[in-house]
Amino acid sequence: MAETNREQWYPTAAYLYVLHLDGPALAWEYLRRNPAYRRDWLHGDADFSEAARRWGLRLLEDPDRDARDAQPDWLSDPDNLVHLSPEDSTDAQAQSFHVWELPGYRYLTHDGERLVLTSQLPQHILRLAIPTTLEDGQPFAYAVRAGVDLQRRWRSAALELRWLDPPDTEHIAVSAVRPGRTALLHLRTLQTLDGVLAGASHRELAVVFFGIDAVARHWYDGSDLRAQVRRLVRRGRVLMMGGYHRLLQADGPEKGRSH
Repeated sequence: MAETNREQWYPTAAYLYVLHLDGPALAWEYLRRNPAYRRDWLHGDADFSEAARRWGLRLLEDPDRDARDAQPDWLSDPDNLVHLSPEDSTDAQAQSFHVWELPGYRYLTHDGERLVLTSQLPQHILRLAIPTTLEDGQPFAYAVRAGVDLQRRWRSAALELRWLDPPDTEHIAVSAVRPGRTALLHLRTLQTLDGVLAGASHRELAVVFFGIDAVARHWYDGSDLRAQVRRLVRRGRVLMMGGYHRLLQADGPEKGRSH
């Protein structure tokens, strides 16, 4: 963000929330830092929705709101969005839909066609698409959109469904305490991006990440330290300028370095 000052991007602790974000939330973190997106938000023309579609959104979201508060409405449904549908069932064991019995701290938004529920769980974000035809207490089913990516979407949905069972949620929340390497990489990439947008040099970034002594000893042409910082800067810019779209896919964050 262009106005980010040194005190805001220096402390790594300010980015710890990034460790528990999913792909769609990370996509928003990169998009909201894009200077062109921020200009669209501040100086949007009469057709606000047209500006939003350029960024893959239905409506523009306030870029000053980070992923803990923002609810970006993506044009392309993220793979981890669980779709619900009403079911006409007389089976006494059929599960009934009760929105307020779902786990977590809940947010509800309406995109003009359906409700989208975002539930903040310990170290996880659960997302549900709820059609307006599904009433509270009605039997329901889970739906997976057909198409060439069916298997990928089904795997992603299956992983999300385990969070709908409170006992499983409690177990997973306790055991999943250590962030993975990908999460740590996103934390450092976003911190790097904020530093670059604030005007920090590569050497200054290296001091924050590796310490002043390490930089004094190893900051020279061709050094590994310089290469690491360059890779972080390049990765942050690519994700900010459009690469964030692939984070909406279940396997997006796992792409290799060459990708």
